[in-house]
Amino acid sequence: MGHGGNVIDELTTDHREVERMFGRIQAMSGGGQELRDLVDEVTIELVRHSVAEEQYLYPAVREHVEGGARLADKEIEEHNRVEKLLKELEKTRADDPEMTSLLRRLMDEVAAHLQDEENNLFPMLRQACTPEQLNDLGDKIRRAKAMAPTRPHPSTPSTPMASKLLAPGAGLVDRARDFVTGRGKS
Repeated sequence: MGHGGNVIDELTTDHREVERMFGRIQAMSGGGQELRDLVDEVTIELVRHSVAEEQYLYPAVREHVEGGARLADKEIEEHNRVEKLLKELEKTRADDPEMTSLLRRLMDEVAAHLQDEENNLFPMLRQACTPEQLNDLGDKIRRAKAMAPTRPHPSTPSTPMASKLLAPGAGLVDRARDFVTGRGKS
């Protein structure tokens, strides 16, 4: 969850972790508790990652990258679609036939988002920011992920200010629920 380095290194490492989790899901032969646990792991990682990006990455893109507002809005809309899929997955039993379809949609949506960030957004940000700014953003991203929710909350506002105010409380409640249920401990 916290890897070190500048914002681009931190988020790219997150991307590789999610891709590894997706690979494990694709390699599974069945459903059951093992699938449920892995879907929960993916959900935790994606929610934390998204919240941190919305709090710090996208405001930096708006500030430093030419046309950044349009880019940030597009990325946030992609996050909203992913969060709705995660919420559906959370409600779907691992043995439900709909699980496979939802997972395929999630993997496709996330893969396109990661590719777009890495091929377009990250190079623009690297060019627009100093190494110090990128390192500072990396530190902020790591702190945000540590406090972020672990469950999807698609009805929560995606603005940086609302996220900074609401995410720590939602994160605390989510982590308490996870502790009690053992979710994310696989």
